[in-house]
Amino acid sequence: MEEEKIRKFVKKRYGEMAKEKVSCSPSCECEPTLTKLGKRIGYSDEDLRNVPEASNMGLGCGNPVALATLKEGDTVLDLGSGGGIDVFLAAKRVGNKGKVIGVDMTEEMIEKAKSTARKFGYTNVEFRLGEIESLPVEDNSIDAIISNCVINLSIDKEKVFREAHRVLKPTGHMMISDLVTEGELPEEIKKSFDAWAGCIAGALEKNEYLDTIRKAGFKKVKVVSESTYDIDVSEKLRGKITSVKVEARKANR
Repeated sequence: MEEEKIRKFVKKRYGEMAKEKVSCSPSCECEPTLTKLGKRIGYSDEDLRNVPEASNMGLGCGNPVALATLKEGDTVLDLGSGGGIDVFLAAKRVGNKGKVIGVDMTEEMIEKAKSTARKFGYTNVEFRLGEIESLPVEDNSIDAIISNCVINLSIDKEKVFREAHRVLKPTGHMMISDLVTEGELPEEIKKSFDAWAGCIAGALEKNEYLDTIRKAGFKKVKVVSESTYDIDVSEKLRGKITSVKVEARKANR
């Protein structure tokens, strides 16, 4: 399977999601389905009340903002910002003196997030079109990086982490939520376009994932929390997909 075909398929799928009125998971009833999904992923009621409704698309596998050490005045980067939910949550944490930059490869997602930011008067956020393997961000300019179930969509994860390392300040850190596997995935899953877009086919085995972060130059790489992930997971994979929250630092301090 060609890497470019995977990338185009994933980009097209998420572009379509951005245009949908809601992004309901087929396994859930549209309750407020997105509110229900948000809680299952790790967002609190307060989190969901404090962001524009349009930014919660029911995507992700955790809540990296809740675990990240963000301070007032920080510059934060969200890798694969989608509808912007984590950008808007982080914006409240860093305040008017801070800034949150969201990068996404999908034009439709960027436009959706920009529209939401304008509508609700966010002045400390910015959304940039770009790929997380080649970030449109200056060297040594970011205090903290967050990401929510996006890096597993990349075919070249080491390149993503090297880019993250490049843009962080020497004192910077990263907090990411992502999916990993317990053991190897079946070959038919690895070759499935739908499984790639569903954040499953690209998932690495947990130790390999952590080693990839270390190879990119990060220090103090550790799993902060983990739990079995079962949202829209097929029966044959049930219990084999884990949602991890991983922290890492640019320097060993």
